[in-house]
Amino acid sequence: MKFTFACKKVTLNDSIKAYAEKKISKLDKYFPQEADAFVTFAVEKKNRCVVELTIRAANGTLFRAQEEDPDGDMRGAIDAAVSFIDRRIRKNKTRLAKNLRSEALVSEVPAEFDVAEDTEFDVVRTKRFAVKPMTADEAILQMNLLDHSFYVFRNVDTDEIDVVYRRNNGGYGVIETEQ
Repeated sequence: MKFTFACKKVTLNDSIKAYAEKKISKLDKYFPQEADAFVTFAVEKKNRCVVELTIRAANGTLFRAQEEDPDGDMRGAIDAAVSFIDRRIRKNKTRLAKNLRSEALVSEVPAEFDVAEDTEFDVVRTKRFAVKPMTADEAILQMNLLDHSFYVFRNVDTDEIDVVYRRNNGGYGVIETEQ
């Protein structure tokens, strides 16, 4: 696995990075080809350590976890992020193997790691609406007026369908589509 580290508002020694590499490398068993791991370390107010872990498989599948340790222990946040991704892969291993034609994940996981798997998703509602051309700022305003966590719109500048969303840690994000 290839690692890329970033630090926000914190400087880390090599032992934390080595610890992260050791723990995250345990996820290598799920990827037949080399995957990329992007790890961001941050310290937020009141000494909370936050680790954001994103793993990109060779076929483009993304796995993401953001975990924090309120006690200020970066190793605890690393463990929580790795554990979260490991549980997510094990829970969805059959669906992932089927959807990705067994390219992204090794389908064999030891029996002691088997977890009850959701076999299908229950779609409880379908909505249809006109996608109006607007800027990202207008879409955020509309999203806030509707009190939604995301909003789909047609970007005036690019004429593509985009999504704005409210981020868990504050602020907003934009998902831009490509043809």
